[in-house]
Amino acid sequence: MARILITSAIPYINGIKHLGNLVGSQLPADLFARYMRARGHEVMFICATDEHGTPAELAAAKAGKPVADYCAEMHDVQAEIARGFRLSFDHFGRSSSQRNHHLTQHFAGRLADQGLIREVTEKMIFSIDDNRFLPDRYIEGTCPNCGYDSARGDQCDNCTKQLDPTDLINPHSTISGSTNLEQRETKHLYLMQRALRDKLEAWIDSKTDWPVLTTSIAKKWLNDGDGLQDRGITRDLHWGIPVKKGDQPWPGMEGKVFYVWFDAPIEYIAGTAEWADANGLDDAAWERWWRTDKGADDVTYYQFMGKDNVPFHTLSFPATILGSGEPWKLVDYLKSFNYLNYDGGQFSTSRGRGVFMDQALSILPSDYWRWWLLSHAPESSDAEFTWENFQQSVNKDLADVLGNFVSRVTKFAKSKLGETVPAGGEFGPQETALIADLGARIRDYEALMQAMEVRKAAAELRAIWVAGNEYLQAAAPWATIKTDPAQAEAQIRLGLNLIRLYAILSQPFIPDAAATMMTAMGSDDWSWPEHASDALRALPPGHGFAVPDNLFRKITDEERTEWQARFAGVRA
Repeated sequence: MARILITSAIPYINGIKHLGNLVGSQLPADLFARYMRARGHEVMFICATDEHGTPAELAAAKAGKPVADYCAEMHDVQAEIARGFRLSFDHFGRSSSQRNHHLTQHFAGRLADQGLIREVTEKMIFSIDDNRFLPDRYIEGTCPNCGYDSARGDQCDNCTKQLDPTDLINPHSTISGSTNLEQRETKHLYLMQRALRDKLEAWIDSKTDWPVLTTSIAKKWLNDGDGLQDRGITRDLHWGIPVKKGDQPWPGMEGKVFYVWFDAPIEYIAGTAEWADANGLDDAAWERWWRTDKGADDVTYYQFMGKDNVPFHTLSFPATILGSGEPWKLVDYLKSFNYLNYDGGQFSTSRGRGVFMDQALSILPSDYWRWWLLSHAPESSDAEFTWENFQQSVNKDLADVLGNFVSRVTKFAKSKLGETVPAGGEFGPQETALIADLGARIRDYEALMQAMEVRKAAAELRAIWVAGNEYLQAAAPWATIKTDPAQAEAQIRLGLNLIRLYAILSQPFIPDAAATMMTAMGSDDWSWPEHASDALRALPPGHGFAVPDNLFRKITDEERTEWQARFAGVRA
């Protein structure tokens, strides 16, 4: 049994996320966590809400609530939606937790002790009309590198170049739109990332199995232009983790907080500590996942995120870990994703474009969305959600292939052979061939899931469903029963066992449908099929089963048209 640590990029607190956010981090992480648990491994799957920074302050002000209250409420909303999508977090934490306060201040103190923090007096953008310093993400302008006219003050989403607000051409405040900006002096702490460049490069070079997307982005940020830059880790804000050196005041930093990019990834560790607290466990329970001197040396750590988060997780967060000089666990494999676009444009939380997670669940159960998103995951390139493709995938894959198989087998079995697994006949050449084919396909499926080849794994799972349909059509028990009733019983016995097998294999993708199939087969044995021949004999003759409700319904053309109009891509 392996020990598997999984984190997905933590969603920001200011509102409900869209389907592009879901498929870029949390959902594939959940797929992998469910698969690893199914294989018998010990899994720790951690996520949280990212609650600090100006966006939280502004969203709270817009809602007319104190920022702490707003964050608490939105955490509950996001947690409930995560449950709706059956995301199987071991803990869904909060970056505003006291655990994260303590750990962030601890890391800052350690970095200072290692000589990796310097104080910088700098000029930052101050909005006269807003009467406040503007953090990076609240300044937009034209990118000096590629000319994109909506580049933010920290990064251009078009070319991914790391920026400073003063780099932007024609900058304006995104709070008020004001261009009445000036530079004013303020003092901040910087993490000296350049001093860690050689260590970071050697560490990245050692990850020869990472996806090309991950490595290429990391290398680009490491070497682009002047290469890796020192990075500010504090901000002139009220809401956040107060700047301290461990548990001691930091002279000259009174009234400042740590920058959200610095404290947010530390929440992966803090969230695991929150899990221990929530379960009445001591520090040793979480340290065995994160401290290599406390047992984490045998943990394999996987991160899942969209490509826009890769730079901070391959450079800045590792710089914090490496720079601390302490034996913390570094990520072993970083699975990154391209963007999911929406009907000819881009999903965007800030611009309110696309189908959002609560909207999706309001019209169809989570399995419909999980299947489409995972089977179209934007791995090798950007992908696009269209309502036509969604309808086609649901109707053909889920309703016509899997749902139809379960319905035909169980209804025929009940009407012709009773409500227990029939005992007659023996498996013949057709059944033997199917078992051999499925045995090979299951091994292929396992290899793809282990490698986190999400789309290919979905395609292999669908092929396994198709194999059952093709067998059923060729065996034709409805015809066989007229001439050889015993052989028809053997065919249906295999079909009922196939439903249980499909439940086990499908559970990482479509957990609700899998549970329905398993319940209908009167079983709670989720043992992974090491041998197809044994798995397809797991339900013995005389074992009771039931006909489940229709697993999946088809999406009509009328519904598709109505949803296209209703979710036209703009959300207030």
